[in-house]
Amino acid sequence: MGSRPSIGEASDRIRRTCSLTDEVGRLRYVSANRAEALERLGISRVRDLFLHVPHRYLDFSTVAKIAFTTVGADATVVAKVERIATKRPRPRMSIVEVEASDETGVMTAVFFRQPWVADQLHEGDEVAFSGTMTFAYGFRQMKAPFYEVIATEEEKKKPRAQILPVHPATEGVSPAWMRRIMSAALADVGDICDWLPAKLCAARGFMTLARALREVHFPTSLALAEQARRRLAYDELLCLQLALLARRTVELAGDTPFAHTTDGPRKQALLAALPFELTAEQHAAVHDILCDMEDPQIMNRLLLGDVGTGKTAVAAVALAAAADSGTQAAMMAPTSVLAQQYAEKLGPLLTASKISWALVTGSTPPQKRAEIAQRVLAGDTTVVFGTTALLSETMDFKRLTLVVIDEQHRFGVDQRAALRKKGTGVDLLAMTATPIPRTLALSVYGDIAMTRLAQRPHAGAGVTTKILTSNNLDLAYGAIRDAVVAGRQAYVVCPLVDDSDEGADLDDLPENVQTKTKMHSALATQVTLQREVFSDMRVGVLTGRMSVAEKDETMAAFRAGTVQILVSTTVIEVGVDVPNATVMLIYNADRFGLATLHQLRGRVGRGDMAGEVFLNSDAKRGAPARKRLAALEATSDGFKLAELDLKLRREGETLGYRQSGATTLKISDLYGDGDLIEAAYKDARSLYRRDPQLKDPVHQTMGLEARDRFGAYFEELGRA
Repeated sequence: MGSRPSIGEASDRIRRTCSLTDEVGRLRYVSANRAEALERLGISRVRDLFLHVPHRYLDFSTVAKIAFTTVGADATVVAKVERIATKRPRPRMSIVEVEASDETGVMTAVFFRQPWVADQLHEGDEVAFSGTMTFAYGFRQMKAPFYEVIATEEEKKKPRAQILPVHPATEGVSPAWMRRIMSAALADVGDICDWLPAKLCAARGFMTLARALREVHFPTSLALAEQARRRLAYDELLCLQLALLARRTVELAGDTPFAHTTDGPRKQALLAALPFELTAEQHAAVHDILCDMEDPQIMNRLLLGDVGTGKTAVAAVALAAAADSGTQAAMMAPTSVLAQQYAEKLGPLLTASKISWALVTGSTPPQKRAEIAQRVLAGDTTVVFGTTALLSETMDFKRLTLVVIDEQHRFGVDQRAALRKKGTGVDLLAMTATPIPRTLALSVYGDIAMTRLAQRPHAGAGVTTKILTSNNLDLAYGAIRDAVVAGRQAYVVCPLVDDSDEGADLDDLPENVQTKTKMHSALATQVTLQREVFSDMRVGVLTGRMSVAEKDETMAAFRAGTVQILVSTTVIEVGVDVPNATVMLIYNADRFGLATLHQLRGRVGRGDMAGEVFLNSDAKRGAPARKRLAALEATSDGFKLAELDLKLRREGETLGYRQSGATTLKISDLYGDGDLIEAAYKDARSLYRRDPQLKDPVHQTMGLEARDRFGAYFEELGRA
């Protein structure tokens, strides 16, 4: 009989039975404090850890010696820390200087406003520095380089991998500890069963999941690391597509499609009532939509159109088709201002076409709302414009067959589903003026057909865009004054509502932190401009925190010209149409994405007078934020700007297109992985055609994986 294992051996044996679903605290080297730190990174289970891929690699086969680096070029050097000094030239300013050397020379790494560097590095450490090599004060120097402790004084003699992964880390778990934990986890869990069918893996030329995890975390070459990342990115994208398809299947479960009449008298009357002829592109969009409405399948279409491309006229034809079919339509907008504008624009056209309509928003008096609800339920009202007030339990339709949702990304999945559930087999036409690159649209919607309007039927007088630093704001103030004196109006846009806001929902780009630029708030700016700059003019304010009634009152005053200068947050980004407004100043413009800025810019230059837009930014020339603004200054093509924004900022909050409850993609690059997005899109649909419930044993693991990764979609469906 053999001896009993020691406690340590037994513990090690237990740890080696870990599975992907186990809590990360079971892994070696993961103490309670480290488990808490990993939780801050979104890592709670072993599978989460494995999907926490490196964000860069240090390739020691390309490391340069200090003396042989080229000044002005990027380089990676490995050097021994000789001295660390912290200087404070003025209050709230710290400079950490790290002197390091190798056998060829000495360099200095300089870190501004990063005092913690002095605690993370120690004399004698071997550190890899990556950055642009400059020359200052007689020495080679890197400013704010990326750095990684390769080994402490005691560990230097140990063998080192040729390629070192650098994982995103947090306080309590450094990249070095992350490597140690990851290595132990891969060894303890062992080979991992692949959730993808072998045939699909082979058809796409992917490596197995087990090998992909080993190569992405501890690659034998950079080429294999990228192959591994692409395999994991495809997994993520395929799961998303499967989740989107499952969502659509559940949303439409039990619904019987309705075939609309698409060439009736009301449609013809509406086309005749339009004050202009539809363009060829608009006719093509109408054709796509009407074919979907006539087809015995439930329509799910997105109408993409830049500012001024005529989406409203196209949507009006769809509303008329519903009327010709003897059914009802609902048009939901994200704000009461926009809903009212649609009613004002389309209402007269519908009336001329003998189509009854009504408007319901949060500010509609209860008695009037009850009267409208009664007429809608009886079928006496055909088209209803509104906000989320349409979702009220008191608002029921006699026969709802068409829902038009503007800026649909501003509504959650449950809200869209709730409105469609007020009818049976309801067709959906979603519209957006926010330009969306195809790869982003596929990843966000996946299950929706797309029609794009690119041409403006009436170009207007156009807009000129100019970047201004805070020292040159007088140019913008002068343009605003000139416009108001000439009888025109102006917008001033701020990133914050009031000075107590921290701006946590803004981009907060690193280069802006160093400029110490004041963040402007709408409430404070309105007071300052009214008192100190435009005291002889009427300056109003509009924010998202105002009540619906207050917003409506402010916008009515601005449209009427009673308010000449409107200070606002981005609440005016969508749908606000005041042709008399010709000038816009956007404070802290570098804190917004290109798509938001492009949308804001679309509020001016809509009439006969040319518009001027001033982008205030103190970001340094060459900084990423300044490059974005320069692109906006150079082009007015929204789709080109959207592609550039996606390239510069990746997925994140690039276009504000985060679905309610959805999980941000962690591995995929929506700009660089376009081929993988297309592949996942096609493969998911092929699988669903053959096995819509994923009941085949070969496919069951795929359904489980999709639910595990994107459970928020399924939870929303349960609430809808």
